[in-house]
Amino acid sequence: MSMLEKMGSYAFVAEPFHVDFTGRLTMGVLGNQLLNAAGFHSTERGFGIAKLNEEDYTWVLSRLAIELEEMPFQYEPYKIDTWVENVYRLFTDRNFAIEGKDGQILGYARSVWAMISTETRKPADLMALHNGEIADYVYDRPCPIEKPSRIKVRSQEAVATYKVKYSDIDINGHLNSVRYIEHILDLFPLELFKEKRVQRFEIAYMAESYFDEQLSFFVDKEADSDNYDVEVRKESGESVCRSRVIFTELKIEN
Repeated sequence: MSMLEKMGSYAFVAEPFHVDFTGRLTMGVLGNQLLNAAGFHSTERGFGIAKLNEEDYTWVLSRLAIELEEMPFQYEPYKIDTWVENVYRLFTDRNFAIEGKDGQILGYARSVWAMISTETRKPADLMALHNGEIADYVYDRPCPIEKPSRIKVRSQEAVATYKVKYSDIDINGHLNSVRYIEHILDLFPLELFKEKRVQRFEIAYMAESYFDEQLSFFVDKEADSDNYDVEVRKESGESVCRSRVIFTELKIEN
């Protein structure tokens, strides 16, 4: 097996309904396309969700970190490379590189996945999947961004609440992982996005949430910075996910 076969490369376009008011791809759409690339790559190599579902297993995203120098503009083509960095018994690390229209690297992403039983919702042994063949696809390509960090939010005063709706629910019956990204970024005022862009976005998923559940959003802001830690909690206080959002100044276009 060649190194080329171990890495997947997938082409996309920033459609008009994929961009925000600045004309650039939104973080939610990019997150969705990263997951699409992961799905294409795993399916082509025999360990995609459809195949796993036949054996009562599925993939769940545990952590995601995206770090960007720039986002594609409306109508611009872009490419996502993806590869498996490590395989452990209960988790696998998958990385991504986002490449712009002229071949320049726009950014990278790191993700952590678990395979779970669709019956028990508990983690399954990855090395038992097709005799551990997933490990054959580990690819040694650098991913020069930090791994997802440990996030702790101290705030006890919610800045927003949200009741999970129909459009949030995915095929597994719970709130779609990409919708969390969108709901978290919706916490910030439009004025902030006029002056700054998201340089790094991290999210760690801890629990599932379902239709009609009410979620509360708690935010800690790092002093003298535009770095924010966000936690989403259920009414019971259970943590659903935690996120870190780091903004940086927008580049002035010549």
